[in-house]
Amino acid sequence: MNNDKYERGVEKFKEIKGEKAEEAIERLKDLNPDLARYVMEFPFGDVYSRPGLDLRSREIATVAALITLGNAALQLKVHIRSALNVGVSRQEITEIIIQMAVYAGFPAALNAIRAAKEVFSEIDEKEESEKLEYLKREKVIPRLIR
Repeated sequence: MNNDKYERGVEKFKEIKGEKAEEAIERLKDLNPDLARYVMEFPFGDVYSRPGLDLRSREIATVAALITLGNAALQLKVHIRSALNVGVSRQEITEIIIQMAVYAGFPAALNAIRAAKEVFSEIDEKEESEKLEYLKREKVIPRLIR
């Protein structure tokens, strides 16, 4: 195993995935350790680590490519989350999906918008849950503002 390439890939993966990176790496290893190593080495250690495009641009391209495939909903959701993590807005993701309708067709765009809505809802639910937990933990009492 090329340890430098693997470690570079893990670091780039963490930069893209944020706090969920370790958990995702473990899930990949559980699926298959060799495949997990290849994923860290080639896409993230080689391609994502190249100069020339920033992570935001790379995630925009990846989301567009996964939309056009039309059969990679799980990976599309993962990369929508990653795109959000590296600074792509929800509105931009929606625009990417609409743009891909021209090239991939409406069925692919409809599937992609459904995936995006699911990701957005999951994020919103998690943020709301965390906000409620904070209010409970800090014993914050909402007050009416006059």
